[in-house]
Amino acid sequence: MTFFPTFLYEMKEKIAKIQQEVLGFEITDQVNLEQFRINFLGSKGEIKSLFGDLKSVPVEEKKEIGKLLNDLRVLGEDKYESHKQGLESTSFQKESIDFSRPGETFTVGSHHPISLVRSEIISIFNRIGFVVSEGPEIEDDWHNFSALNFPPEHPARDMQDTFFIEKGENEMALRTHTSSVQVRVMENQQPPIRTISPGRVYRNEAISARAHCFFHQVEGLYIDKNVSFADLKQTLLYFAQEMFGEKAQIRLRPSYFPFTEPSAEVDVSCTICNAKGCNVCKHTGWLEILGCGMVDPNVLEAAGIDSTVYTGYAFGMGIERITQLKYKVNDLRLYSENDVRFLKQFTPSI
Repeated sequence: MTFFPTFLYEMKEKIAKIQQEVLGFEITDQVNLEQFRINFLGSKGEIKSLFGDLKSVPVEEKKEIGKLLNDLRVLGEDKYESHKQGLESTSFQKESIDFSRPGETFTVGSHHPISLVRSEIISIFNRIGFVVSEGPEIEDDWHNFSALNFPPEHPARDMQDTFFIEKGENEMALRTHTSSVQVRVMENQQPPIRTISPGRVYRNEAISARAHCFFHQVEGLYIDKNVSFADLKQTLLYFAQEMFGEKAQIRLRPSYFPFTEPSAEVDVSCTICNAKGCNVCKHTGWLEILGCGMVDPNVLEAAGIDSTVYTGYAFGMGIERITQLKYKVNDLRLYSENDVRFLKQFTPSI
């Protein structure tokens, strides 16, 4: 009969002893704080151990002992939380920003020059109502050649110019121009049509400073009633002056493309020598930038557009060529070599 009073006395003594240890434990840093948690609040800590002994306390005494244990646990938790917040606050103050110190510089990435010029070309034509259209880079014969008035024997169909993927009845190839996107637009939309088609194209050519097996184009198409060659010329003059400056001039030279008739090559006055003549323009004062022409009626009819009602013009330019003139880059290989020294030249100023 004397077991329970002795056991209760010992329990109260243990609780009082641990309470003094909790109050007397010094916490000065994160290491002490973690040790306090392990000693008293952890799953194997002293307070947890006392709660395990609670099951041996008589029922009539459990309320009193339980209250003492809960008070002890709250005391430990309160001390832990208060010191934790205090240490975090002190740590923040030590690591707070000194606004009197000089600022640190941040490295700014570079846009690729092709991306810069592509975006500028799109922006220029957007301002006069052209929308962007995109299409697949792997094309069938119809969209890449036949619908654009390329006869079966045309040299552009030879392996020397085109990367063919499948030959025969279901002939597929890497597109040689973004004109294939224009065909898709004409097949799915009735005039008026005013669109540009930027994208990557492929030609089976030897890589050199002046040629590459892949490059980038932007082609434009405008179809409506009463569209004339004069509309084409004014559009291209507007583009040249927006891209190269208000003093830029253009000239058109007769040329041939299967999908336009009449066709022309377009030159812009040399921006390097201000049209006075230099090595870049071969002392002519002019630089070729694109090809253009009125859409051939056969192309309109192939796409299901009535050529007796509608007319249109088309143009196409190489983005690398425009980039060369704008930034004076004279080697096409630089665009795809990912040389950081080259790309850093196009880092925007902050």
